[in-house]
Amino acid sequence: MHVDVLVRPGSAVARVQLELGETFTAETGSMIAMSGGVQIETSSKSRGQGGLLSGLKRMLAGENFFLNHYKATASGQEVFLAPTLIGDVEAIHVSGRKIHVQAGGWLGSSDGVSLETSYQGFGVGMLGGEGFFWVTCGGGGTVLLASFGAIYRVEVDGEYTVDTGHVVAYEDGLQLKIGKANPSLLGSIFGGEGLVCRFSGKGTLWCQSHNAPAFGAAIGPLLSPRKV
Repeated sequence: MHVDVLVRPGSAVARVQLELGETFTAETGSMIAMSGGVQIETSSKSRGQGGLLSGLKRMLAGENFFLNHYKATASGQEVFLAPTLIGDVEAIHVSGRKIHVQAGGWLGSSDGVSLETSYQGFGVGMLGGEGFFWVTCGGGGTVLLASFGAIYRVEVDGEYTVDTGHVVAYEDGLQLKIGKANPSLLGSIFGGEGLVCRFSGKGTLWCQSHNAPAFGAAIGPLLSPRKV
């Protein structure tokens, strides 16, 4: 299996090349095109395990109930995948580590990657607006991360602060807490930053250059009312 990411970072597309018998799992609705020797199976299972409960947990993490599994029935096959929002895609290798991915940030993964749903706590979900549940990727293989805008990675060793809405994923060695951007409450409010994500520990952090909820709030008033 080989994964290339094309047209980065504005309108990124992932090309997944599969050999005979290899399988790649992706978010439903993300496929652009595929070779004739690729077979699709749609189910709520991941790595052949789970079912109804696994699908419901993924929905809590902002993902779809069903997953598409692309299996190569011949050598030299390929699948093209892209996220819903215009932005970036990054392929990362998971081996002996877990990665927590925010809602909508998981695009797909190879067959050796496990998908679980993890609770991030009240502060992250309610105060930070990042969602109570995230997708946790473990096992071994390739994971595709999707973002709104460009993805950039940060190697954290100590502390690092990110504005809410800009976190894509982080390694298990980091701890996430929600706090004020400014020591002063009034400064946080009038400074326009409000609450932020504070990371501590050592590990890799993936951020996105743009904030989808903020973009939606800005463009919403400019749209014409929907005609009934």
